[in-house]
Parts: sequence; C-alpha cells; structure tokens
Amino acid sequence: MEEGDNEKWEWMKIRKTLMEELKKVGPIALPMVVVTMLQYLLQVVSFMMVGHLGKLSLSSVAIATSLTNVFGFSILSGMAGGLETLCGQAYGAQQYEKFGTYTYTAIISLTFICAPITIIWIFLHKILILIGQDPIISHEAHKYGIWLIPALFGSAILKPLTRFFQTQSLITPMIITSAIVLCFHIVTCWTLVYKLKLGIVGAAISTSLCTWLNAVLLLCFVKFSSACENTRITFSKKALLGIPEFFQFAVPAAVMVCLKWWACEVFVLLSGLFPNPELETSVLSICLTISTLHFTISYAIGAATSTRVSNELGAGNPEAVKVAIYASMFLAITEVVIVSGTLFGCRNILGYAYTKDSLIVHYIALITPFLCLSIFMDSLQAVLSGVARGGGWQYLGAYVNLGSFYIVGVPIGVTLGFVAHFRAKGLWIGIVLGSIVQSIFLSLVTALTNWKKQANMARDRLFDGTNNVSETNV
Repeated sequence: MEEGDNEKWEWMKIRKTLMEELKKVGPIALPMVVVTMLQYLLQVVSFMMVGHLGKLSLSSVAIATSLTNVFGFSILSGMAGGLETLCGQAYGAQQYEKFGTYTYTAIISLTFICAPITIIWIFLHKILILIGQDPIISHEAHKYGIWLIPALFGSAILKPLTRFFQTQSLITPMIITSAIVLCFHIVTCWTLVYKLKLGIVGAAISTSLCTWLNAVLLLCFVKFSSACENTRITFSKKALLGIPEFFQFAVPAAVMVCLKWWACEVFVLLSGLFPNPELETSVLSICLTISTLHFTISYAIGAATSTRVSNELGAGNPEAVKVAIYASMFLAITEVVIVSGTLFGCRNILGYAYTKDSLIVHYIALITPFLCLSIFMDSLQAVLSGVARGGGWQYLGAYVNLGSFYIVGVPIGVTLGFVAHFRAKGLWIGIVLGSIVQSIFLSLVTALTNWKKQANMARDRLFDGTNNVSETNV
C-alpha cells in the first residue's frame, strides 16, 4: 500500500511539473502559431490569387516560389536560426548586451548573403530552362522572381528581428504587425493583380512591400517600446567582430533547415518533368503549400521549445530543459491529431480553396492520406529541431537531414515517381519516408544528449568569452 502511495505521489509530482511547464511553453507557442500563420499567409494569399488567373500563372508562381525558396529565403531563414541558440542562451543568462549585439550581427550577415543570391535570381529563367523546365513557364517565373528581390533584402532584417522578439518571449508585437501587414497585403495584392492587371508581377510587388512594412513596424517597436529597454543597445563594432561566431551557429542551422526544404522544392521542380507538367506541378505545389501552412503551427511550437531550451541552458537549468521538451511534445501531438483528422475528412473539397479545376481537386484528394502522415511527422520533427536550435547542436541535425532526405527520401521518391509511374504521389511518398527517418534519428539524439554538459558549455561561452560550438555527448 505504501509503495502504491509513493508511485501515486511521484506521478502527481510529475504531472504538476509538466503542467507548470505547459504554462510556460503555451504562452509562447500559441501566440507564435498566430505570428507564423499570419506571416505565411502572405505567400498563400498570393498563391491563391494568381491561381485563379489560370494554370500557367499558378504553375509559374509555384516554380518561382520553389527556386526563390531554394536559393534565397530558406538560406536566410536557416541562418537566422543561429540566433535561437545565441540570443536564447544570452537572454537566459541575462547577458542583454550580447543579446542585442547578436541581432545586429545577424542582420549584417544576412544582408551580405543577399548579394550573391540576387545574382542567381536575375538568371532564374536560364536556370529553369537549363534543368528542363518549360520555357514559357520559366520566363513567367523569372518575372515573378525579379520583383521579389526587394522582399529578399527585407527578409534579411525581418527574420533576425523575429528571433529577437521570439527569444525574449515578446510575441504580441509580432502578432499586431503581422496582422496589419496581412490586411495590407490582401488589399494591395488584389488591387495590383486584378484591378491594375499586373498579374503575377503584382503579387510579387505586394509581397515585397509587405515584407518591408513588417520589418519597419517591428523596428519602430524596438526603438520606442519599454519592453525592449534591456535588449535595445547602440550599434558598435562588436557586431562586426561577432560575425565569425554567428556563422559557427548560422551555417549549420541553415544547412539543417535547407536540406529538407530543398528536398521538397526539388520535388516540385521534378514534377515539371512529368508528361502533364502543369497538372503535376500545380498538385504538388498545392500539397506543399498546405503542408507548409500547417508547419507554421508546428514551427511555432518548435520555436517555443527552442526558446525554453535555450533560456534554461543559459540560466544553467538542465533539468528544466527535459520538462520543456516533454511539454512541447504533448502540445505538438495534440495539435497534429486534430489537424490531420480534419484534413482527411475534407480531402474531397480541399483543392477548391486553390483552384476550380476538378481534375486537380480529385488528384489532391488521392494524395491527402499521405499528406496527413507527412504533417504528423513534421510536427514531431519541428519540436525536435527546436531542441537542436536551442541546444546549439544544429550540425548534428544537418547530418540527420542529409541522410533522411538525400539517402532515403529523394531516391525513393524519384523511383516511385518516375520508374513506378506514381508521378506526384510517388514524390510525396518519398517526402513522408524521409520525414519518418528524420524524426527517428532526431529523437535518438535528443534522448542521448547530456543536458548538464550543454548547460555548462553555454555558460562558459557566455561568461568566459569562448566561441566553441556546443558538442553533444551521446
């Protein structure tokens, strides 16, 4: 009887600890869901509006979006993930000057990266034709990409600012600015695309304007709000001197993010090589859009995980890190079960949100079961990737993603798509299998990590000035 009472008491203690952590993760994750959803809806709104212009416009924007993601936005987004380690741990250790300096360093670094990316975008149509894409689609995609260049430079400021707010749990300002920008984009995009007859160019112009508007609004909040009083610092040469340290975390973070992102986008490009490229590209792009739209929710939970993990490591609390991971996993699984069930139930009408073409809608309904499985695995790996960013072992995540998608996912997807003639469905199965392998290995790395050692290394770097990238003891 006494043993049973002890077990009950231990269970109640664990439950209480988990609930306390959910109260910390929830206020970060749920608002971040709103932020990431609002920001991603800029792309969705553009995609939906040009989709009603016809198959050519839809497939052209899909291809342009794929290539500008592969050679642009994915790189910036990944590199900004380095701040989730640096800023998150600095904030947890109350090293506010370093926190602000890291943000300046990231903005400078990402702006420099934009220059070579722009050159690639200028020759976008030549690249597309070279890899076998339809010339007409390629030239339309090139027009969209050229007018998206301002958005690239705006993202070099916006993405570090997002991490600046996220890692100190200031989510409300991002909700407000993102909502304002989305409303502006809906009106502006509709006006430019339909009223001024600019077509896909109008959608690109509207996206660029909105990216800069969001960055400016957040910068105004940093400058004038008392909430940023501790982390708002004056620019100094330390920001330039910190570039090597930033790149130690930013490059593997970018590789970690880009490897999977690129795999998905490569599949979209490969779909243009099927006998009916407009159909296959449109279907795969819509599925990828839905998956990415949901991933904004998963990513938000992962971002909250990253914030909690990095803050606690910076504060020297390794045990709290484990509780944060359990709480985040609970949130992710609960959310994805609801979303996957809803998507599966709506599979026969899902495609009508993007197109009136009944053939595309039917095709999407056939792929939806695999889409639901992909979404489930993405939710798990989003949390685990957040753990990697918060802990500073992005380089291990990069190796995991390399093996999962380029040894397993891509070869199987290409085989099923082209050899077995499953076409877009086969490519998507490859994505699903890659996600399964990714989640398994990230789970193993997380379970075997020595969090006490990670906390000590984070504190040593922040207070002793060492620049060593964290190592995971497995």
